[in-house]
Formats: sequence, structure tokens, C-alpha cells
Amino acid sequence: MVAGVFAELGVSPRFIEKLRERDIVEPTEIQKRVIPLLTSGKNLIFRSATGTGKTFAYLLPLFQRLPAGESGSGGSGGSGKGGGPLILICAPTLELCSQIKKEADFLLEGQDPPVKVNLLIGSANLDRQIEALKKEKPRVIVGNPGRLLLLARMKKLKLGSVGALVLDEGDRLFAEELAADTRELLGFINRDRQTAACSATISPQNRDLLLPFMGEGVLFEDAGDEEVLRSRIEHWAFFSEGRRKIQSLRSLLGAVKPKKALVFSGGGGQPGNIVSQLQYHRVPAAGLYGDMDKKNRKEAVDGFRSGKITVLVSSDLAARGLDIPGITHVIALDVPAEAGPYVHRAGRTGRAGRRGLMITIGDEEEMRRLARLEKKLGITIYPKVLYRGRVCIPEPLEEKAPSENIVPPGPAQKFRE
Repeated sequence: MVAGVFAELGVSPRFIEKLRERDIVEPTEIQKRVIPLLTSGKNLIFRSATGTGKTFAYLLPLFQRLPAGESGSGGSGGSGKGGGPLILICAPTLELCSQIKKEADFLLEGQDPPVKVNLLIGSANLDRQIEALKKEKPRVIVGNPGRLLLLARMKKLKLGSVGALVLDEGDRLFAEELAADTRELLGFINRDRQTAACSATISPQNRDLLLPFMGEGVLFEDAGDEEVLRSRIEHWAFFSEGRRKIQSLRSLLGAVKPKKALVFSGGGGQPGNIVSQLQYHRVPAAGLYGDMDKKNRKEAVDGFRSGKITVLVSSDLAARGLDIPGITHVIALDVPAEAGPYVHRAGRTGRAGRRGLMITIGDEEEMRRLARLEKKLGITIYPKVLYRGRVCIPEPLEEKAPSENIVPPGPAQKFRE
């Protein structure tokens, strides 16, 4: 009966069966909104928290409109003349591109005739990518703007047949460091294409940047963050002076014993220092840094994904595009000034219907900032303390309103578990 919900959205039986292999039987809120619109050919910008199924929200409607045969006609991709791709998915990071490709391969597995998906990212061998494009004539391309643009300039990637374009993390694609490449790349694609852009953090300013590239009649869908932030994630706050934050982190990890914890630190160079201190105390930790080479970054992510590493420390920038299932705890060692980064961090847990925990460790000023975010997001953040190796509730504060709870405990503070 539940599978009928996907059918009602226009999802074909073969994809419904694939989703069942992942125990996905009920669409998320954003999938309910987006799939019918993209199926009908609309241009769309949509926002939804991390972990709410944005990738399948655009892959499902676009893939089922792919031509059935290699020669192909119609559908979302146009005629396919010249062997060019029919669907182009552009994303800002190598990890996100790889994850999208993995999901695309999963959905298209067993198709007859097979539909080829090629991954074009900057860290891979260029000559091999050119050869693969020539031999395989992929219907779907996933890549980052720099490598896609290079291949388009070389006339090795022909984009005249693209009928559907997806800008995943569209806000990041138009950030300062990627905007020029993204704009030039879009100039190679027909203006009459169908275009979808999505992210967890699209602001009105981001929307204004995207609109000139979205085509006519663009719609905007916002599933909101409440579905994940309020119903599946519990929010905790621990007070700690700045110089004691890493020690507080170690104590917290010892108390909660997370299966898989993602730690955010916004300070430059700080992730490396945190990892070194955790490793010194025999905590299986690794870090993601902005200047890491591909090999070391892959080792860190793979170790975290497999469970060999239980704590991964990263900055917001280095974690963009990181999609790892099963994160039980997100721990922030700073408090962002705006709600967007908090939402993006928290959305790494509480995914696929599971519950998660978002924990903030901050000083007095950061706790006051966190109280403002609590009010703005309409969530409840519970104050906690560590006492004798256990997470406890500060008793004198428990009768106050949630926003009043997020203050440093006094020297004579009493606790209870």
C-alpha cells in the first residue's frame, strides 16, 4: 500500500522495486513535492535539509524519462544526436559527485539496454576520461564544474544534447571560487533544457544568483528543516571555555561512546590539532582539511564510512558534499552566526528515518548565540553537563524556558543524570 505512494508520484515500477532493495517504501516530504514537478518538465529550485532524499528526488523523475534504446528520442534528454549526454549533473565536490554517481548506478542497475553513467572529476586521469566518453557514449554525466568545463572547451564533451541539467548544491556552485567556471559551463548547454537546482542551504540571495540560469517559469519548493531538526534530532549544549574545548570533547566522547561522530570546527588549522590530541589519547580519529591530497582524504572518509574510524573532524567547507550514512552524533566546537550552517551540520545525522544527536560545545558568548539560533529555528536545545564521566542535567536550570537553559553553569552547580 505504501509503495503506491511512489506510484502516485509517477515513479515507474522498476524504480519502486529498486527502492525496496534499500528498504525505501515511503517518499520523503521533498520527494513528494519535487518528483511530480520534475516529471512534468518544470524548472525547479528546491531546498531541503541534508538527508531528506534530494538526490533521488531528481534522479527518479529524470531517469524514467530516458530513452529506452541507445539511439533514443524524446524524454528528458532530447534526441541524443551526436552521442552526447542527455542528463548532466553538476556538483561542487569530488565526494558529492562520487556519491551521486553511486546512487545513479544503483537506480539504473539491470536496465536493458544498459544506461551508462560517467563520472568526470578533476582528480581523475583526463586521457582516460576522454577515451571513456568516446567509447561508452554515456547518457548521464556527473562531474564538478572545473573538469566538465575543461572537457567542453576541448570539445571532448559535447553538451548540445543535454535536455536536463541538475545543479546539486547550487548555492556552492555559484560561490566565489566556482561561479566563473559554472557560468561558462552553462554557456555550452542549450537554453531550452530543463533545469533543477537544489541544496540544504539556498538563501534568497543564492536564489537570485541561480534564477538567470534556470529558464522560464521556474518554481521554488522549500520542504523546511523542521521535519529533521525537530522530529528526528535531539539537540544538546555543553558549556566549555575555549582553551578547554578539546578536553571537553574527549570527555564527551568517552561518556557517549558514539558509533560514528562527525565533529565540526570552524577555526583555521584547528581540525589537525584536534585529531592529533584525540589520537594521542587513543581515540580512533581522522580529519578532513582543505588542503588534503585526494589519497589521504579518501582514506579518512573510507575509514569513517567503514567504522574503522569513529570520529571524523572537519571544517564546514571540507565536509561539503560528504554523504555518509549512519552518523549517530554531530558535535560542533563553535556556533555559527547564521542558522544555515547549523542546519547543514545537524542534517548529517537523523537520516533515513533514524534518530540523531546534535551536540554543541561552546563558551559563554557562543551559548548566547546558540540560544538565538534555537529561537530562530523553533527547536529545543537541552543543556547538559559532564559529571563523573556521565552526561547529566543541570538541576537548577531544568525549570527554565529552553532558551534560558543555554547558559554556563555556576561554580556550585548540582547535577542529576
